[in-house]
Amino acid sequence: MTTRSTRSPRRRTVVALAVVLAVLAGFIVRLVDIQVVNADEHIQDSLDTAFASSQTLYGTRGQIVDESGQTLAGSILRYDCQLDPLLITQIDAQVLEGESDAPLWGDLSSDVARITGQTPEEVREIVGTALAADQYSRYAQLKKGVSTEQFRALADLEAPYITCISHPARAYPDGAVAGNLVGFMGTDGEALEGLEKSQNDCLAAENGSRSYEKGKDGVVIPGTETEVPAQDGGTLQLTINRDLQWYLQQLIAEQTQNMAAQHGSVLVYEVKTGKVRAAAEYPTVDPNDVDATDAEDRTSEIFRGSFEPGSTFKALTAATVIDAGGQTPHSTVTASGLETFPNGARVRDAFQHPANLYTLTGVLIDSSNVGISKFSERVDNQTRFDYLTRFGIGAGTGSTYPLEGNGLIHPVSEWGAQTAYNTSFGQGVTTTMPELARAYGAIVNDGVMMPLTIVESCTRPDGTVVTPELAEPEQVISETTSAHMREMLENVFLQAPYAKTVEIPGYRLGGKTGTGEKPDLVNGGYKAGVYYTTMVGFAPADDPEYVVVVTLDEPTKVTSSAANATAFQKAMTQVLKTYRVMPSTSSPELLPKFG
Repeated sequence: MTTRSTRSPRRRTVVALAVVLAVLAGFIVRLVDIQVVNADEHIQDSLDTAFASSQTLYGTRGQIVDESGQTLAGSILRYDCQLDPLLITQIDAQVLEGESDAPLWGDLSSDVARITGQTPEEVREIVGTALAADQYSRYAQLKKGVSTEQFRALADLEAPYITCISHPARAYPDGAVAGNLVGFMGTDGEALEGLEKSQNDCLAAENGSRSYEKGKDGVVIPGTETEVPAQDGGTLQLTINRDLQWYLQQLIAEQTQNMAAQHGSVLVYEVKTGKVRAAAEYPTVDPNDVDATDAEDRTSEIFRGSFEPGSTFKALTAATVIDAGGQTPHSTVTASGLETFPNGARVRDAFQHPANLYTLTGVLIDSSNVGISKFSERVDNQTRFDYLTRFGIGAGTGSTYPLEGNGLIHPVSEWGAQTAYNTSFGQGVTTTMPELARAYGAIVNDGVMMPLTIVESCTRPDGTVVTPELAEPEQVISETTSAHMREMLENVFLQAPYAKTVEIPGYRLGGKTGTGEKPDLVNGGYKAGVYYTTMVGFAPADDPEYVVVVTLDEPTKVTSSAANATAFQKAMTQVLKTYRVMPSTSSPELLPKFG
């Protein structure tokens, strides 16, 4: 039998035990809440405290490659290296107390400086400054952008207080090859120019992150890590051929300097596909060393520049009057070296000659301004304007190059008496190299104009291949007109004074030259004795595959378009070799210059 005196202590014991169990249960519930139920929330709260740390996980920017997959731009690893000042002082203290045989920081800092390219004083000052600000400092930046070779040398020092974090950086293995097209990146990783900029959506990577909490001793606390993985960029494939691009860059650099010109360019356009196989110019930029190039030469003059095309436009006028005016290569006009037209316009040829009964072919061979002006009268001005726009003049090409330029054709309502004739031989109108190449491609490709492109595709990280959206091919002139134009332009290269210079043994080719005047932007009118020279040609003439355009801006050794002939011949020869185009097996028909 339990007495009251014995029940009272038991009750107190039971109550105390119940209280203890209740408190313990509360702790357990709270622990489960913290560690399990709301773990993510509490981890995030802890990551926002002074003990939280994070690390950027860098995605790799995609490559830019040529038509065969050769790398033009790629990513390499660079390292941002840092020091742990507190650990340095702790190890030095152990060394001085005989507890460690590690080298003293004062000695090792000289080796570090030698590797990073700094002075020992600079390296020591980094640590000293960090400790002066915080005697328990665990971080001081040693150097950013360290190369892999430097990183390995630092790792060989086996210093526990040196840590290097890798990240991708941009590299251009062939230097200036296609630098004008590829463009370049800023030091902050921003795409600044060229296809690096316009195709950034394809190339750009998405960085990830790794966040975690550290204890006071710097050790990562288990269970606090969260990671968002990085996403790499896609691969951008261009239509250009790297080896051909390299050769043509050397070629146009030599020709530009030989002719003492301000700028020179070569554009290779594939007739049946519209693909640009090379776009070489001088001066150009090496994306690895952008600051070594003047600011105005860091982009592509080929795609952004415009010019008066001069006599190369006579082919467009000839195609128009054949297609819409019922003319043929044998149609004739009588033209003198200088004539005044009924509306008061005066037109002069580049050389003096008496009245000749020129065929349309002869007008192109002798490049007669007066002759082509008279032929242009056989269609109305609006028809000529319409054909120029159908050839794509003034519209740009949509090549995907950023801020691509375009030519300019004024509406017919703004054509004065002189402009009506000048436009027939490439004055009073401007174009670009891509516009001109594409127009000539249409002239010789059975009249079909193919959309011009420099981008083949973008391959996403998941393997998805995205091709650019291009305009549909367009029938600009008839097949018959195109056949007539191929005949006439071939005869230009057969019978012009520069025929021997542009000749390529075994191949039939055709084309036209142009000597455009340059406007005087200060005083108005045109600059005296200053020209923009162009040569555009195609091969093989019996089955055209490639159009090559060569331009020189203000050549001074030879101021006519003959300055371009040597470079054109070498460029076209290399194109035919590169793509293994078979020699012609047929012979051309010589057409008469005079009626």
